[in-house]
Amino acid sequence: MKIAVLKETKKRENRVALTPDIVKSLTDEGFECMVEKGAGLNSYFDDSKYIAAGATIVENASKLYAEADTVLKINAPSAEEIGLMKPGAVLLSFMFAATSPELVDACVKQNISSFSIDAIPRISRAQSMDALSSQSNLGGYKAVLAAANALGKVFPLLMTAAGTLKPSRVVIMGAGVAGLQALATAKRLGAIVEVSDIRPETKEQIESLGGIFIEVEGDESVKTEGGYVKEVSAEYLQKQKEVVAKRVANADIVITTALIPGKKAPVLVTGEMVKSMRLGSVILDMAVEQGGNCELSELNQTVVKHGVTIIGESNLPALLPLNASELFAKNIRSFLVHLAGKDGFKWDMDDEITKGSLITHKGEKVHPSVQPKEKAVS
Repeated sequence: MKIAVLKETKKRENRVALTPDIVKSLTDEGFECMVEKGAGLNSYFDDSKYIAAGATIVENASKLYAEADTVLKINAPSAEEIGLMKPGAVLLSFMFAATSPELVDACVKQNISSFSIDAIPRISRAQSMDALSSQSNLGGYKAVLAAANALGKVFPLLMTAAGTLKPSRVVIMGAGVAGLQALATAKRLGAIVEVSDIRPETKEQIESLGGIFIEVEGDESVKTEGGYVKEVSAEYLQKQKEVVAKRVANADIVITTALIPGKKAPVLVTGEMVKSMRLGSVILDMAVEQGGNCELSELNQTVVKHGVTIIGESNLPALLPLNASELFAKNIRSFLVHLAGKDGFKWDMDDEITKGSLITHKGEKVHPSVQPKEKAVS
């Protein structure tokens, strides 16, 4: 099987799908790896390291697309790039298929079998493949560092001869992987950390990391699936805003992480809440690419509004490209060797991981998120 690793073309992207170490492990197992020239440079992996690992360096991306049996990427190719792939080839990447109809249609038209890494079921035997979690983990860590850098004060309690400096107060919205890592990082730096999450089961996790759980009385509108919030009423979100508003007004830093798959991110920090914050406070909106949790955040911009610095960085893991690429490469290797061997894919349609992540196959849309619910996978 010929595997192609393309240079990522999305703006602000510095990661690469495979690192030299993982290329070596795949070539040792009989896979043939082709890497686009310079694909790993932004992650600090030069071409010589890929060659030493057994890969072939190819200068022309079109040639890679045309020859590859399997294309590995972090961000999905464009519809035009899909058109360069040979019919019957396989794509593994983040796709977010429910909100990417043009990409899905292009895969169907070109007869590409596509697996979406973000759709891998969150089950115990798929943990090593969970790139969403590995990248969110790094994103939560970097979010705290970026916010701390923009804040004009220290995080920890400092007792000096000149007097005592009070610790910073950090409010985190969302206790998923990113939120919990942000909590742990802010605590290590010495801050007082409060965390809000609409899932009551997260209270124990928050408190075990030294955080203070901001409790909001729950209701039946909150529905979760696979660890994600799938549905929540507007009334509940309003109740949450009211409870959190006082914490936000007293916070030095607010980090928001709340996402609902396939939908616009819920607004948790309104313009009025921003106005209530102290001069010099910082908001970092990790959901900015999906519309933002903060009403005033701007995509890939750092702005100052009402005296508050609002950071809207859409791709925090890409700011740690070496580690992010290392983790992603391990995730995608585990995924690939589960699905295939050196001679081809297994196509075990009864396998939960295969069935849960396969988006298009044999010229058809097969995933429930992109086809009528009553249609079964063939």
